[in-house]
Amino acid sequence: MQYDTLNIGFDAQVATVTLNRPDVRNAFNETMIAELTSAFTALNTRDDVRAVVLAANGKAFCAGADLNWMKKMSAYSDDENRADAMLLANMLSSVYRCNKPVIARVNGDAYAGGMGLIAACDIVVSVDTARFCLSEARLGLIPATIAPYVIRALGEQASRRYFITAEAFDCATALRLGFVSEAVQAEQLDATVQQVATTLCANGPQAVRACKQLVQDVAGRELSDTLIEETAARIARTRAGAEGREGVASFLEKRTPRWRN
Repeated sequence: MQYDTLNIGFDAQVATVTLNRPDVRNAFNETMIAELTSAFTALNTRDDVRAVVLAANGKAFCAGADLNWMKKMSAYSDDENRADAMLLANMLSSVYRCNKPVIARVNGDAYAGGMGLIAACDIVVSVDTARFCLSEARLGLIPATIAPYVIRALGEQASRRYFITAEAFDCATALRLGFVSEAVQAEQLDATVQQVATTLCANGPQAVRACKQLVQDVAGRELSDTLIEETAARIARTRAGAEGREGVASFLEKRTPRWRN
């Protein structure tokens, strides 16, 4: 897995995808978008990977769209703009729908599309000095492609404010709003991310995958009879599955489950 704008590393059962355009604060262009889509699509199929860390080199996590790329887009036709926007939408979807849990390792500021990238992840560990901004309105634009992910992660009311004001907010605010899962000092960032990854890898891999899908499928739905029956059926299938039987047996027998060996 060789890329121009990313570094990919593996350590035991954890893959790390690192944005590697520090000279432009890891702003993404068409190459980075295509490579992120390719990387997450490939990782999605690997049984030896149990968790993915999305990281970045340099001082910033991601500044959003590259200015030269945006300048090029300004000359696009409507059809070309739609096609280009779909590439970004597909990239975000590849992160959000990755069947491995994705941890965002936020080493610095995240603006615009960078916030969308973080919002597509499952767990966000950030340095406490990071700042966040949905800056699109300053440029006469809207954060439309990232909206499905940001609104889920930030909440509707906060999204209303920060979409229309385009004001920056600090990590303490992001933590309070639930956009960030944990805020730590810079020297604690790697250890905290590693601890989260280790915790994830200790759990049943099929259960983790199913839990992630469960949240995506259930969130926002009406508590109907259909939903109640559907969730009952899911736990029934899990109990009857090999991993579920092994997990319960290992607990009762006071031994380590096979997936940790």
